[in-house]
Amino acid sequence: MTTFITRYETSGSGVRLAVKDLIDMVGEPTTAGCRAVADRAIPADRDAACLAGARDAGARIVGRTNLHELALGVTGVNEWYGTPVNPLDPRRVPGGSSSGSAVAVATDEADVAYGSDTGGSIRIPAACCGIAGLKTTWGRIPLEGVWPLAPSFDTVGPMARTIEGLVTGMQLLEPGFSVAGVDAAGLRVGRLPIDADPAITAALDRALDDVGWDCRDLALPGWDDATLQAGLLLVVEAWQSDSVFVAEDPDGISDDVRGRLELGGSFDEDTVEAAWRVQGAWKETLERVFADVDLLVTPTLSIFPPHLDDGDDLLVSRCTLPVNLAGVPALSLPVPSGGPLPASMQLIGPAHSEARLLAAGALLEAAVA
Repeated sequence: MTTFITRYETSGSGVRLAVKDLIDMVGEPTTAGCRAVADRAIPADRDAACLAGARDAGARIVGRTNLHELALGVTGVNEWYGTPVNPLDPRRVPGGSSSGSAVAVATDEADVAYGSDTGGSIRIPAACCGIAGLKTTWGRIPLEGVWPLAPSFDTVGPMARTIEGLVTGMQLLEPGFSVAGVDAAGLRVGRLPIDADPAITAALDRALDDVGWDCRDLALPGWDDATLQAGLLLVVEAWQSDSVFVAEDPDGISDDVRGRLELGGSFDEDTVEAAWRVQGAWKETLERVFADVDLLVTPTLSIFPPHLDDGDDLLVSRCTLPVNLAGVPALSLPVPSGGPLPASMQLIGPAHSEARLLAAGALLEAAVA
């Protein structure tokens, strides 16, 4: 079964939770979906901090989910553990890196799954598999005991079939979390003009009409540069996190992931410093934007999930990286496209606006049902 690296038999009435195999569980080795890591892994001596709420709530962990190796990839293809099968169309990629987590909830093998999102790794597979996923504010969910990729951008968040499932997931990650009392009916929404498949654009148009928000087109200079610089900084930090495995066991890392890691080690100091300056300016830009609107709307992906042979098309069609560069939260949720595959809408909010994003998502979900 390629969805899970390890499965567990469970019983009882607790929430069925799938955990990405980047997150330490006491007594279990963490593989990060990579042979080089798995060959050296020993059982964790404690849970990752983000599992505490789930343990206290009596969640039933059904398994540790597969992923794009080292969480450094958008397709979800894994040379060592196999590729989780996209339940919408087995010919298409499941999306990465949290591929197994997306498939586990899409196939009803889990009620909630934990994923990580550094450059889109929750939202991309959610879009590919027709489910909902929440990228949390950077720093909100503790990362002790989570395998690092790019620490300046790494986040953990929930994936589920519905917004209600995401709320449950947030309550496990952050006991006491609630959307009660959040008014999402009169939101001011800025729509970014992303060039996407016409069927995706039309699907978002219909969904926004159905929910009836005050929505206006909004130009956002810097979006493309934020995408470029976020990608650069992500691989630079990934090289710092995982270069030891390239040095000690290069054959234990697949060619595509090793190539991305090595790219991260190729940039000079001036280039990296310039990218960090772009991050600072980008954060200031979004702060100004969120003084005028409550949410930003884009597609999650500008294309429908590609076939397995064309999976790297996602590298240039994801609308996720600027969110990670700013450290703000974003929700991806499916909306009907009129065809066999749903489109995915991304709602972006200011830092720590997860409750409002989920309340908005619940309204949208009901409007398009």
